[in-house]
Parts: sequence; C-alpha cells; structure tokens
Amino acid sequence: MLIGGGPCRSAAFLQQELRHQGINADVHDGYGLALVSVWVGLVVWCDGRRFWWRTGWNPDRHRVIYAWHPVNDPLGAARRVAMRYAELRSRQTSEPS
Repeated sequence: MLIGGGPCRSAAFLQQELRHQGINADVHDGYGLALVSVWVGLVVWCDGRRFWWRTGWNPDRHRVIYAWHPVNDPLGAARRVAMRYAELRSRQTSEPS
C-alpha cells in the first residue's frame, strides 16, 4: 500500500490499525512530524517515510534503542507497536504498588 499526504496522514493510518487491534492512540501533528501517543513510555514518531519508537536502553553505550518501520506498511508497524504496548502494560501490572 502506498501512503502519501505526509506524516499526519501516515500517523492516522497507524492509529486506525492500532484501533483495529483494540489499542486507542492519539495523533498529534506539528513541526513536520506526527506523534502517535499510545501508552506511557510509548510514543511513535512519523516523518512521512517511517515510524519509529523507543524499545529499550543500551547500558553499555548509554543510548536509547529504537525500532523503525516504513509508513507504507501501517499494519506491520501496528503489529510491532502492539507487541511493545503489551510488553509495557505487562511490566506496569507486574510492578509492586
């Protein structure tokens, strides 16, 4: 599927695919990027060519680890984001209060 129309439109396609998987997300647009706010600690950025999101931390290099996915496959991106979402939710519910 080819997607045109810039970052916000691509982010809206991702939002729609996430919704089909039962995940509500908000889209925010500005400064040439769109953000898809999914969960605490899970924001997906979009520049119109790719989606990217934080997946972890590399303690040896003191750097954030990111995953990315091309915008022409919002379903594939949504599946990967949904896996990260499930991981973050399970961590939150397993932490003691």
